[in-house]
Amino acid sequence: MKYKPKMPPPTVQQLEAELKRVKQQQRFIKTLRSTVATLIVVAASVVLLSSLLLPILRIYGSSMTPTLINGDIVAAVRNGLYDRGDVIAFYYNNKILVKRIVGLPGEWIDIDENGNVSVDGEPLEETYLEEKAFGECDIELPYQVPDGRYFVLGDHRSISSDSRNSAIGCVSEEQIVGELIFRIWPFGEFGMID
Repeated sequence: MKYKPKMPPPTVQQLEAELKRVKQQQRFIKTLRSTVATLIVVAASVVLLSSLLLPILRIYGSSMTPTLINGDIVAAVRNGLYDRGDVIAFYYNNKILVKRIVGLPGEWIDIDENGNVSVDGEPLEETYLEEKAFGECDIELPYQVPDGRYFVLGDHRSISSDSRNSAIGCVSEEQIVGELIFRIWPFGEFGMID
């Protein structure tokens, strides 16, 4: 039988050093768990906030030029209070469209062959337009906006598909994602949306 030398028992200093190492490792794991849990809660809060209260949207297409152009990134607010001139995003056929509110519930909308819009017989002043156009219109004018709905038009009237087209029609409050209030990107255009 071979002789195996026994290891001497650890010294007090060695035991204290090992205990200190184990406690440091436990503190590190506890801090790591706490940090990860905090990051998960913050990320979930941001996702919830952005999807429920402050949706962030990217603009595709040119139906809202010159106000918004393809590639702009904007923030919307869900406030339930919408007025004429507000730029809104709304759901249509699993897409989100962006248009400007022109007519409120119960109002009569008329558009002449030159693209001039009248609301309840009064010409609408539209300083945000570069050009007016009758565009694609298959509704009978003058048109009364149904209760609980909004008549919307794109700012680039000659190419915009909007409430003038019966396929899209007027927008109900349930369809509205929110009012676009702030442009985030590009940074050169950063600011409020008119």
